Amino acid sequence: MFVDTAKVYIKAGKGGNGAISFRHEIYIPKGGPDGGDGGKGGDVVFVASKDCDTLIDFRFQPRLIAEDGKAGSGQKSSGKSGKDLIVEVPIGTVVKRDGEIVADLTHDEERAIVAHGGDGGYGNWHFRSSTRQVPKIAELGNPGEAFDAELELKLLADVGLVGFPNAGKSTFLSVVSNATPEIADYPFTTVTPNLGVAKVDDHSILIADIPGLIEGASEGKGLGDRFLRHVERTKVLLHLVDVYNDDAGKAYKDIRSELANYSEELAKRPELVVLTKTEGVDDDIVQMQMKSILDQNPDAKIMKISSAAHQGLTEVLRELWHIIEQAKTEEKSVVENTTESEEELPVITLKKTEKKHRPHHNRYQKGDRNTIIMLDSMADAEAEYDDDLDE
Repeated sequence: MFVDTAKVYIKAGKGGNGAISFRHEIYIPKGGPDGGDGGKGGDVVFVASKDCDTLIDFRFQPRLIAEDGKAGSGQKSSGKSGKDLIVEVPIGTVVKRDGEIVADLTHDEERAIVAHGGDGGYGNWHFRSSTRQVPKIAELGNPGEAFDAELELKLLADVGLVGFPNAGKSTFLSVVSNATPEIADYPFTTVTPNLGVAKVDDHSILIADIPGLIEGASEGKGLGDRFLRHVERTKVLLHLVDVYNDDAGKAYKDIRSELANYSEELAKRPELVVLTKTEGVDDDIVQMQMKSILDQNPDAKIMKISSAAHQGLTEVLRELWHIIEQAKTEEKSVVENTTESEEELPVITLKKTEKKHRPHHNRYQKGDRNTIIMLDSMADAEAEYDDDLDE
């Protein structure tokens, strides 16, 4: 079952509490405080994996909770840090928090910490000073990040197939690749996205087929709007138009409008228009339909194919590869220009100075004790410590 969205609860581990302890060792008077720090809470880490292809697992396991850090103990012993929770997701997964993107994993084994574990609290050993030789305080561990997240899968492909239902998208994919999408002579046969790898002249092209679009798809009609996210990452759109349409130009215009309504950036993506099912159709009709499309977009590049008769497929794949290479070259040029611009900017280097205590410990020194815990019985603790010194 293909699942491309999921809602999960993510919670990183809580930091362990600092310890309140005093050194108890014979023949060593005035042992002093030796409470250790709490361990750090575990992070929630997402890792992209080529072995995953759906988000269905998160429908059955919607809570992702990392391990808490352990509390500190005596002899300045720090608590054990909580174990990170490693979550494998499909390549192309986007993690959102309150609508904002937290992580976008687009490469195999790419990692992202989506929720940070809380810091462990300082033990009383950290609070000793010349005026506070018997500190009976320690810090609580900080809570880890916790939030409801939305997971969204966007397939990574070179080419995205778009068009009306029954335009021949699935047939084209099944003929040029190893994909086996469901094919029938009625609309909306495709109900989930399909991926296929096409070979041409020793090159491989990854093609994504989504359910057919209809007029009003960007407003929620039909199935295609749910899957348009899967063509957002493609380098080129292959727009298939059935040659038997009453008006190929209107069909082309309607799909272009839905793409623009969904995303202006997607509407600007490089495009190749292909008339399908042209076997047995007079060339005059094909030319008429091409003219109808050119009336809507004079710059459109149009080709014709017949998937059933295996006509024109190689030429279309070669043209797609050419457009893909052009897109890659343009992307590389933009990155290089951006890098050069950044290198020309003046760089200011700040020298990092090491601090003895963390900021919240400095706040404590000024009287802010929100994260401080104290011994239950101060008198008992003092008596216990004084008895130790007498020994």
